[in-house]
Amino acid sequence: MKYKLVIFDLDGTLLNTLDDLADSCNAVLVKNNMPVHTKDEIRMFLGNGIRKLIERAVSEESDEETKNKVLSDFTAYYKEHSLDKTKPYDGIIEFFSELKTRGIKIAVNTNKNEDVSKEICEKYFPGFVDIVAGGNAGRPFKPDSAGVKLILSSLEISKEKTLFVGDSEVDYQTGINAGIDVVNVSWGFRDERFLREHGAEKIVHFPQELLKIIFNS
Repeated sequence: MKYKLVIFDLDGTLLNTLDDLADSCNAVLVKNNMPVHTKDEIRMFLGNGIRKLIERAVSEESDEETKNKVLSDFTAYYKEHSLDKTKPYDGIIEFFSELKTRGIKIAVNTNKNEDVSKEICEKYFPGFVDIVAGGNAGRPFKPDSAGVKLILSSLEISKEKTLFVGDSEVDYQTGINAGIDVVNVSWGFRDERFLREHGAEKIVHFPQELLKIIFNS
């Protein structure tokens, strides 16, 4: 096989979290007397962590104190509503099962809070994910490659045997920065045109397409 390890982004790649993120974002904007955004607008705010989401969503004239207040409100609200509508994308569970059957290691590298990400992975993908490297854990956020390096070191697998899979330009750049192969998916927060404009070379449209790449078939 070509790869022994596949590292996945979480939101927009494995899980459709957009509705819960958008609902939570708009709820706290309303609470703070700010204009709300469409789901498509919020989709484009995502990818660099929750703080960046809030910075992009709040009114332009907002000062740091206001941004911190909205971020705090969002964190509390999203904690209670993060799984209202969230669910795995079609085919992901079956795809993971195939990878495990063939002995492939599965990791998650996300800018989402690491503890929350571990809980979510255990809820939706029990027994499938070998390691999670998330945000707010003392490492730089993606596209920095610190999370990838942690995963490779922990699992003792080389760059040459590792594939990174994600839905955004941030994920593409993360793979490039880590020196590993990258595949982008078109079913998440960025469409194919946007991905190609931002450097993506390999794009798949269904999880099963990844099997041909992983096993070089």
